[in-house]
Amino acid sequence: MSRRVIGVVAALIFVGSIVLANWLTSTFGFVAVGFGLTATAGTYAAGIALASRDAVQDALGRLVVIGLVVVGALLSLWLAAPAIALASGVAFLISELIDFAIYTPLRERSRLGDARWSLAVVASNVAGAIVDTVVFIGIAFGAAAIWPAMPGQLVGKVWATLAYLLVGLVIARALLREPVDAKGA
Repeated sequence: MSRRVIGVVAALIFVGSIVLANWLTSTFGFVAVGFGLTATAGTYAAGIALASRDAVQDALGRLVVIGLVVVGALLSLWLAAPAIALASGVAFLISELIDFAIYTPLRERSRLGDARWSLAVVASNVAGAIVDTVVFIGIAFGAAAIWPAMPGQLVGKVWATLAYLLVGLVIARALLREPVDAKGA
């Protein structure tokens, strides 16, 4: 399977998870995520988006990632509450800038599937999850909701990141044996 095909599949997952996260949050609000914590219903899908964006960046480039965030936000306007779609679009765009600052330099020094790649994914997803949560919750629900929601949001996004790492390591070793150009467009 070519890098481009993998990129297109990752792009579909990325946009789909953005739209799904917004629809779930608009429809179900806050849900339990374990450990007595709650988070927005779209947290797991948002975590998948945070993880899949790295695959999109690796295969298709940074500009494609930014374009897909806009596409995801616009599609969300049809299926989710406008305030949720707006908050999501702004939060994803800002967290992408954080991701570029952390993931890209770490990724350029690694090969897909090695420990440095895992470090790049985890470090950028932790930073992105924090920024995404603060911006999204602040815009969608108000500043007073940020700190009560933060622990549950992070737990949900960590679950999604761990799942991505497990699947990604297996797939990466099987499909992408050569180093990937992480510089993007």
